[in-house]
Amino acid sequence: MHVFELTRRLIDIESITPNEKAIGDFLFHHLSDLARRFGGQLERMPVEELRDNIFIRFGEPVVVLSTHMDTVPPFIPSREDDTFIWGRGACDTKGIIAAMIAAGERLLQAGQRNFGMLFVVGEERNSAGAQVAARNTRGSRFLINGEPTENRLALGSKGALRFEIVASGKMAHSAYPELGESAIEKLLDALERIRRIPMPTDEILGASTLNIGTIEGGRAPNVIPDSAQAEIFIRVVGDVTKLRADICAAVAPDAEAKEVLFIPALHLGTLQGFETTVVAFTTDIPAFAGAWGEPYLLGPGSILVAHTAEERIPKEQLQQAVGMYADLIKRLQAKVS
Repeated sequence: MHVFELTRRLIDIESITPNEKAIGDFLFHHLSDLARRFGGQLERMPVEELRDNIFIRFGEPVVVLSTHMDTVPPFIPSREDDTFIWGRGACDTKGIIAAMIAAGERLLQAGQRNFGMLFVVGEERNSAGAQVAARNTRGSRFLINGEPTENRLALGSKGALRFEIVASGKMAHSAYPELGESAIEKLLDALERIRRIPMPTDEILGASTLNIGTIEGGRAPNVIPDSAQAEIFIRVVGDVTKLRADICAAVAPDAEAKEVLFIPALHLGTLQGFETTVVAFTTDIPAFAGAWGEPYLLGPGSILVAHTAEERIPKEQLQQAVGMYADLIKRLQAKVS
């Protein structure tokens, strides 16, 4: 199946997290033919009921290509024109799955072995598939993770630090505010102090960035609010020990900071001859925790259109990625031969 056709077939299988069963079944069937023709070993790696990672290997895998099967909502069916393939998952990451499979087939036809492909569930929510894979290693020395980097090898990726900021107050009639205590005013004061915290920077990854993503609270316009909360999301670039302390200090005494997510920033593997970039988004790589080998990050498409109604992948980049993945596997294998 041509890489364009396979991309569209994958896009047209709805796989919004955690509904990956259908795409997992499709990939298992599709890869069964590759395993039969080239003597591969194919397996389902159970994650939860009706959710499996799909892993195939040819020989002893020195290098493993990996990306995720799930998408964000809503489902958008595929279409194409002369330049792009469109639809949910086109670049994040169903086109990447297709390019990886095409690269694997190209290597096998040339007699190349000792690599694998791992397609995981749950990246868009909690990296559940990568966490299970980290506990079920297969001996690889290098992991090539696929995300849309416009076919540039990422030098690193920013991490993530998310807090809920919670404020409490006392209800009262709004005509008598002196009898109450506004949780919303406390929350706004705390958020303003957070906004003034100097954000850490890194020579390669750049500056950390803060987003106040949600604010909610109160009961009615004529009621002094007794509760309010916000969610903040920081794209971090290094050690967060001081930043955590700064946030807790900034919200006191008006509110409480509850940490709900941390994903560390990463510096990634590089090779000469590849154009490079730095990405601000997070990936499954931290969840693998090095268990599948030294990580590299590369994929066709732009993250700027992922998760949007205009998601698409350039056909030219998709074709280029097939050769780039094959070349990257051969070069990494040569490092240990």
